[in-house]
Amino acid sequence: MGSEDFYPEEGPVHPVTVDGFWMDRYAVTNAQFQAFVEATGYVTVAERPLAAKDYPGAEPALLVPGSAVFQKPAGRVDLRVPNWWAYVPGASWRHPEGPESTLEGREQHPVVHVAYEDARAYAAWAGKELPTEAQWEYAARGGLEGAIYTWGNEFAPGGKLMANTWQGEFPRQNLCLDGYEGTSPVGSFPPNGYGLFDMAGNVWEWTSDWYQPRHSAPASKPCCVPLNPRGAAREQSLDPAAPELSIPRKVLKGGSYLCAPNYCLRYRPAARIPETIDTSTCHIGFRCVLNKRAL
Repeated sequence: MGSEDFYPEEGPVHPVTVDGFWMDRYAVTNAQFQAFVEATGYVTVAERPLAAKDYPGAEPALLVPGSAVFQKPAGRVDLRVPNWWAYVPGASWRHPEGPESTLEGREQHPVVHVAYEDARAYAAWAGKELPTEAQWEYAARGGLEGAIYTWGNEFAPGGKLMANTWQGEFPRQNLCLDGYEGTSPVGSFPPNGYGLFDMAGNVWEWTSDWYQPRHSAPASKPCCVPLNPRGAAREQSLDPAAPELSIPRKVLKGGSYLCAPNYCLRYRPAARIPETIDTSTCHIGFRCVLNKRAL
């Protein structure tokens, strides 16, 4: 598990053992999430009112239900500052770009604008769980140990694009060579060796693990290492750049349609980023697992 060849948070490479599990072939779709909402009356984090006491210093105009939406800048921008995001009031899983947008024609696209709590609620309703980071990475590799991508080491074998990612200069130029500027219907690209679709690109996916800046490297080589850190790991999952916010972070895996070589080459099994658990955006979704121990 892990990689030493790309970003520092992906290392060190280390052995992990996982118990048997089944994973959803596809990310959870809008149609599936709608069935969950209709059955339970669930309201997502992005649709709930915000309390000023929970967000000290926030502009009052932003303390309304909404979510983060990508907005392409007109020209080149400083990549050190993610100024291509906007908090859009009314944006939610029902309205991906804002209150005027709908899910019409996107029933089989992955659901987005779901916070960690939302994904976990759906998984519980479905009788499943969210995958650990190790489960997710093991499944994404599809049996190709050490390969760069879920399909091998060549990004576009024979010139064929294998995932929904960004082609062009991010964030201003998307050439859409894969046919999509936003999300794509699940299963639009070939599956990996385990028959799983979209384990790279399309949408980032929540895992159940608290984020740590590096993997824990075992001093020796035990048969396994912890799959779902608790306690101290939760403390380390806070953002050191803004510790006063005290919002823990979970691990996201897989990359998204906004990942590009010039900015975020993370449509790879080993790639990982942190995300605060109350955050929802237009490029974060999830899929579920059924663990053998749960049967």
